[in-house]
Amino acid sequence: MCELLAMSANVPTDICFSFSGLMQRGGNTGPHKDGWGITFYEGKGCRSFKDPLPSAHSPIAQLVTDYPIKSETVVCHIRQANSGKVSLENTHPFIRPMWGKNWTYAHNGQLADCHTKLKTKYHVPIGETDSEHAFCWILDQLLQKFDAEAPDTETFFHFVMALCKEINQLGVFNLLLTDGDFLLVYCSNNLHWITRRAPFGKASLIDAEMVVNFDQETTENDIVTVIATQPLTDDETWQKMAAGEGLLFCKGQLLLQSNSD
Repeated sequence: MCELLAMSANVPTDICFSFSGLMQRGGNTGPHKDGWGITFYEGKGCRSFKDPLPSAHSPIAQLVTDYPIKSETVVCHIRQANSGKVSLENTHPFIRPMWGKNWTYAHNGQLADCHTKLKTKYHVPIGETDSEHAFCWILDQLLQKFDAEAPDTETFFHFVMALCKEINQLGVFNLLLTDGDFLLVYCSNNLHWITRRAPFGKASLIDAEMVVNFDQETTENDIVTVIATQPLTDDETWQKMAAGEGLLFCKGQLLLQSNSD
């Protein structure tokens, strides 16, 4: 299956270290060779880089690792195709506007018969994947429930959690969803997370020979949370999410939690 990566931070932070490890799993240390993508939020705007080539061999991925784009919220995905051909339109993350914001979504897993069981009306998929179809269905449900006015944060979180649990009945549904301010995470079967804050220390990547001393790269007020399908470092303590658990982060801090079923 695919692998996910996301970051939520209280100050603009680059994700070069984590992405350097993840990109190696796209065709080098892992089998996820069917494309990759990453979205960075900067203020109200966002910029995305996508490539249907394996991330381990993609010049665009190398650009991202060499160019330290600083962002408070990042969503990344490396793909192992199981629904839809290998192409740019089927490459995550997917972005759609709603309520005056750009919503970015990435999914890991397989969903059976989602095109027939999850009917969409207002948001039409561009590609062929079950992932994008589920995203369009979520947006449809939000629009039909709340119309033109976004709900408060807690109402939004619990409503999306209910949608995730419904989609999860069709297979495996690990989710990342953000509007640039809040980062929502839902675990179907495999997600890990870590929050780094002072006192910072060193960390070593599993998939690349790279070590960073975060104490030299941060201030004592920085808070950075990273979410990944599998831990990216081997000398830090990552927390494994339970099946059916949901988390909501803002500026690196955990705001809300929905327990597993």
